Amino acid sequence: MFEIDRPKLEGSVAVGDGRRLGFAQFGKLNARPYFWLHGTPGARRQIPPEARELAEDHEMSIIGIDRPGVGSSTPYRYENILEFTGDLLALADSLDIDEFGVIGLSGGGPYSLATAYAAPDRCKVVGIMGGVAPAVGPEAIGGGAVELAKLTAPLLKVAGAPIGKVVSSLLSVARPIANPAIDIYGRLSPIGDRELLERPEFRAMFLDDLLHGGSRRMEAPFADAIIFAKEWGFRVADIETPVRWWHGDKDHIIPFSHGEHMVALLPNAKLFEMPNESHLGGLGFARTILTELNKAWDETLPADPVGLIVVDGEPVDPLDLT
Repeated sequence: MFEIDRPKLEGSVAVGDGRRLGFAQFGKLNARPYFWLHGTPGARRQIPPEARELAEDHEMSIIGIDRPGVGSSTPYRYENILEFTGDLLALADSLDIDEFGVIGLSGGGPYSLATAYAAPDRCKVVGIMGGVAPAVGPEAIGGGAVELAKLTAPLLKVAGAPIGKVVSSLLSVARPIANPAIDIYGRLSPIGDRELLERPEFRAMFLDDLLHGGSRRMEAPFADAIIFAKEWGFRVADIETPVRWWHGDKDHIIPFSHGEHMVALLPNAKLFEMPNESHLGGLGFARTILTELNKAWDETLPADPVGLIVVDGEPVDPLDLT
């Protein structure tokens, strides 16, 4: 069995109205921080082993967050995607984090973009892996799994929480089903996701995340489905923070065209196509993603008075970067 790194710090913080938000911190505790927002479903430990190791070796901190209704986070339904940002900023304040980056996989993508919109002075860069696009409103695009969310949202508003409690109960007493469940998902997925799930380090990550986060509560995926069927509360086109978007060209859940659509809307974004990769492909590119985001963050740092810029905390002549 592959041994996966455990969090350096794990717990929950108060975020108002008697609610708490769960988190798990990997890498260096007092280093360049990135909040990592899990997919749908997922929880705070859905962070690739390679990302955990890279953070430890290269002065970074990666903080996974449980969205409300999963793991250590209190169940709660946001009015819209934008409302989530108050909770993330409360967590950042509790951890004494001023500036940060945000990385979102799939369903974590909209929440990542919302953070950049709400806190442009604090959120320095955003990375998205196969992110969900708006399903309604002027920036909407059709197709993909979000179409199903639109159809099921009315039912989930009533039945989502009870279903989530039943699923949580099953997982908590039937942990042996977790491993076969990953096998079944892999068999039903395109080759890119299937090959990723056959790698022992990724299987260990998903099992670790499911058994330490998802088995406690499984209401968050249904809350995500409800909120994805509504307007987000902001316009993607108004985000000026640098965004880097990775998307598999064989994504069977969020079509590649959705990534193209979103990057066309964003004023300061780059799209990285992942050939022959499907929905989970970005998890296998953690080193590339973090390297690119660090570069984009460094480029936002101000030049010093004598014409030098600061890269990784050191002054560098711009001519040396060409």
